[in-house]
Amino acid sequence: MGIGTSPLPRPSGGHGTLRGSGEGDPHRPRAILLRPGADLDGFRTAVRSLVAQDVPPEAVTWSVTDSPGLFGADAEQAPGTPLVLPKPVAALIPQVIPHRDPERYGLLYALVWRVCQGERHLMEVGSDPLVHRLHRMAKAIGRDLHKMHAFLRFRRAEDRGGERYVAWFEPDHHILEAAAPFFVARFRGMRWSILTPEGSAHWDTETLAFGPPGDRAQLPEGDGFEAGWQTYYESTFNPARTNLKAMRAEMPKKYWRNMPETAAIPALVRAAAGRTEAMIEREPTMPTRREPARAVAAMADQDPKTLDELNAIIRRTEPLVPGATQAVLGEGPVGATVAFVGEQPGDQEDRQGRPFVGPAGQLLSRAMAEAGIDRGASYLTNAVKHFKFEERGKRRIHQKPTAGEVSHYRWWLDRELEFVGPKLVVALGATAVLALTGKAIPITRARGPFRFDRHDNRFQGFITVHPSYLLRLPDEAKADAYAAFVEDLRRVEDLRRELAA
Repeated sequence: MGIGTSPLPRPSGGHGTLRGSGEGDPHRPRAILLRPGADLDGFRTAVRSLVAQDVPPEAVTWSVTDSPGLFGADAEQAPGTPLVLPKPVAALIPQVIPHRDPERYGLLYALVWRVCQGERHLMEVGSDPLVHRLHRMAKAIGRDLHKMHAFLRFRRAEDRGGERYVAWFEPDHHILEAAAPFFVARFRGMRWSILTPEGSAHWDTETLAFGPPGDRAQLPEGDGFEAGWQTYYESTFNPARTNLKAMRAEMPKKYWRNMPETAAIPALVRAAAGRTEAMIEREPTMPTRREPARAVAAMADQDPKTLDELNAIIRRTEPLVPGATQAVLGEGPVGATVAFVGEQPGDQEDRQGRPFVGPAGQLLSRAMAEAGIDRGASYLTNAVKHFKFEERGKRRIHQKPTAGEVSHYRWWLDRELEFVGPKLVVALGATAVLALTGKAIPITRARGPFRFDRHDNRFQGFITVHPSYLLRLPDEAKADAYAAFVEDLRRVEDLRRELAA
């Protein structure tokens, strides 16, 4: 349905051929059949035809069927051209279509009809009963979308394609198709499925597809990520701000069984009063000064024996750079032939707790695929394990780590590579080169195979640009730079095959 503000000529009747008695009569009853759920396309097609035939709202019956043919047996679709509606009307229609109220289609057609009959500014009349009711329905959809965005939780599963994340959700309205793009944008680098009683959405990192209803029994059992999320929730729970009424309003109980952190809520609420009294009685203390060098020394004293033990140390250590909500650990199999080392996590990596899932990570995945490199069989990590950023309004702006900060994380990176045991390490960008060599070496001079002397020839090295560098280039330079990056990765794959043979 078109969007615009230019006047719409009042359509004349008789634009289609109608069967039965009263042929050509715009007041003859019409039966419009639409598919279940939110049939925006079907509604648009029907409205164009009805307006073209000058059919008033009271002559139309709207209903839903599993096998719709848009019009009932007593009517035939007449051609209709896209309508040019005021922008507020065109914007409201897709916001109301997902509502569960069976009258939604009839109400929306009544709105369109009145606008086409000359009430071009109808949406500005907030006291009009029809406008008021449609606005309330749109707000209900907005609340349902917000709850799905906030309360949906993924669980890790395995299938023939490897790692996949699955979630179950029970929305109040038909919002799955409207909500899915949010999760595509948020988790673009993950393979995931969202199951609901009415349908399912599936993302394979490239294509979004919708399928039949799911079953909550298809949801995998809880995983380690859920346990970590519950621990994080418990650590951030503020007993002094416990308000059960507000909590239930913001997080209705109907969503609790699908949210791992809610298992901790009863105990946290019971202990809230005692914890609050203890906080009040505790003497105020000055903030402790961040001392990265001492933190690194304390880590080294613990002498981890496995990669899991090493990661556990970092999880409970304060960030060695300003900012970050969590440590972003390396990802990939121990014993991988090739390891990729980047600079530091970005905003999306910090939020999701996984390396290379933001825009630069997606570009890297694409280039790896073109070069024939299996990302799942590679190990990916960063020289700095926390996201260093500066807040500007609501945005978190990436800040390049200093040489000293890179040095603070070097112990962890060295031990990490020791546990993974790659035969080839690819340095993505200057910060990774600094972490691996201890020297500031220009990428343009050293690009290609390189020997990292600090590591006693335990592995071969390769230097190339960081994918974020490609994102910052002017558009006219991006294609050539990307092609050169893919060519570097093809050389990496050739080396990997030689070393794995």
